[in-house]
Amino acid sequence: MWGWRPSPLPTAKEPLSPTVPQETPPEVCASQDGPAQQASLGPQQPPAQEIEEPLQADWIVVLKGQRIMRLLRRGELIREYQIALGKNPTGPKMRQGDNRTPEGLYIISGRNPNSAYHRALKISYPDPIDIINARSMGTKAGGNVMIHGLPNGVSNKYRMERDWTNGCIAVSNEEMEEIWNLVPDGTPIEILP
Repeated sequence: MWGWRPSPLPTAKEPLSPTVPQETPPEVCASQDGPAQQASLGPQQPPAQEIEEPLQADWIVVLKGQRIMRLLRRGELIREYQIALGKNPTGPKMRQGDNRTPEGLYIISGRNPNSAYHRALKISYPDPIDIINARSMGTKAGGNVMIHGLPNGVSNKYRMERDWTNGCIAVSNEEMEEIWNLVPDGTPIEILP
């Protein structure tokens, strides 16, 4: 006859004992002497601490009239630098060769570790509006505007005496090293009059 049949019961010769699975979880184990206890997996580790993010700017503000560049993170000032600008610093850059530093909102679009001016961060000038404005005047907008250090082989005094670039923003070589590490590509830069 077909049907369900119970499994055989253990005989008196087979002692009943609890079995522990081969892979007992290490979190809790029952001891023979008493209740469950926490298993030790080695020396106790201190609680995990918050990992600090590396200090990096998420916004740059240039105040041309004050010759100041500020690096910000979440709206807080993290660094401020005295800067030199283009030889013709008043007003926005309008065309190639005008020796002016542009005004507007751009981004840091690249970097050159082997620049002739001790490292350089590229500013995304010209944007489409800059190009249209220059074309309307029958000229080119120019380009290759950077934040950079001093010309290779020149002392730091050179920077502070005057505005000397062709439209770039210049700082000392030591400051450029710091800026290089604090400013990632893609950081917005707002250049104000």
